[in-house]
Amino acid sequence: MTAAPSAHPAPTDRTPGERPVPFFSQAATFEELWPEIRARVEEVLDDGKFSHGRQVGRLEEALAAFTGARHCVAVNSGTDALVLLLRAAGLQPGDEVVVPAFSFIATASSVVLAGGRPVFADIDPVTYAIDPRAAADAVTPRTTTLMPVHLFCQMADMAALARVAERYGLTLVEDSAEAIGMRWDGVHAGLLGAGGVLSFFPTKTLGALGDAGAILTDDPRIAETAAALRHHGRAGRTLGHFPGINHTTAFNGVNSKADDLQAAVLLAKLPRLADAVRRRRALADAYTERLRDVPGLLRLPTLARYDAPTDPVFYVYLVEAERRDGLAAHLAEHGVGTETYYPTPLHLQPCFAELGYKQGQFPHAETACERTLALPLHPDLTTADVDTVCDLIRRYYTGRAAA
Repeated sequence: MTAAPSAHPAPTDRTPGERPVPFFSQAATFEELWPEIRARVEEVLDDGKFSHGRQVGRLEEALAAFTGARHCVAVNSGTDALVLLLRAAGLQPGDEVVVPAFSFIATASSVVLAGGRPVFADIDPVTYAIDPRAAADAVTPRTTTLMPVHLFCQMADMAALARVAERYGLTLVEDSAEAIGMRWDGVHAGLLGAGGVLSFFPTKTLGALGDAGAILTDDPRIAETAAALRHHGRAGRTLGHFPGINHTTAFNGVNSKADDLQAAVLLAKLPRLADAVRRRRALADAYTERLRDVPGLLRLPTLARYDAPTDPVFYVYLVEAERRDGLAAHLAEHGVGTETYYPTPLHLQPCFAELGYKQGQFPHAETACERTLALPLHPDLTTADVDTVCDLIRRYYTGRAAA
């Protein structure tokens, strides 16, 4: 699950004449989509139902059709989607969940919020996803769940992780928050185990104007439970006032209903998602072509070769760089925004200090935190912007402009 990493915004005192390149922008995209978005928003206003209403139901149907999920349950954020999915999948108080040490905080905090205990494992240094062997080594008699995260542009090794889950009798749940459009042998991310999630945080490949999320599953029991949990334990969609309806108190539900205004925005953007994915891949290829021979860049995005065919989607273009923070400062000075994914590994976060992890336990995760930098990759980015970013990177490491 990814949101709000350490940011390096572009300052306003850039060199005169330089074109600013923000880390994220979708102003032009929304201007193009605004007539359709406005029509859908006006429909919400006319309907008078602003959460958990008809637009949310239509979004669930559209996402189910796009992903191939039998069930889609829309909620108010990707984080709540993880929490409710874990609970619906049967996590009990004190159960251990194996998660990667390199991810956004919500991957692990969702386990705590669901009543479980996160157990960390190191990552594969190429995919940045949890290493299946490390995941197996982290299993204890108290472990009930394995939750890989699909990060940046590709899925974790789901075949190997499924074998780990089967060997130890674990429930396999996917933090697929940033993986919309990614598929493993034709199966959409989030549907290779008990279920997965989507986040529609504005920077995501399919982003709303605020927070929104969804649970994907093929299991009707999980879908029914999650749908009740999001609405104070109450099943069904509330399209009007129905006094006297009971709540299933055993579900111990919360208020995580999805917002119809956000659903309206997402419904307008979803038909263009395939084009957005292709555009992101083209921009990523442009970065790779221009940066492949730059000294000081230790790693460019590398797609793993799995036993099954996969569909990568570039949500983030991540590089590993020498003097990472210096490079970020140099780019910011020239009007280019970047972000650090992630400055501190999860096992060293202060909130998990009581778990007893030490520095050096997960070297691949710790190295990634020291070296990785995300470059701008968003709907409004142009090839000229990519040229600007790459030229500045080359100048930082070589002291000269690109030819």
